[in-house]
Amino acid sequence: MNKFFSVLQLLLAVLAAGLAVATLVNLVLISSRPETISVVTAIIGQGLLIVCLAAFAKILGRKAWRALSGGTSDRAQPD
Repeated sequence: MNKFFSVLQLLLAVLAAGLAVATLVNLVLISSRPETISVVTAIIGQGLLIVCLAAFAKILGRKAWRALSGGTSDRAQPD
């Protein structure tokens, strides 16, 4: 069951990364419009969304990869 959840987390990480890339493409397309306050607000909001999605994908991906490879899930390891 633990492996099943790890695979789901890995798939969710890939999906979040794909959404971040799609949002980046949308951001590039929006930046070609005439500059108004709504365009600037959209650029700021989508920039923040891209950063959050990328961080979420990285965290989920590392956690799932660690669980699938059989490593420990906690970060406290003795030296």
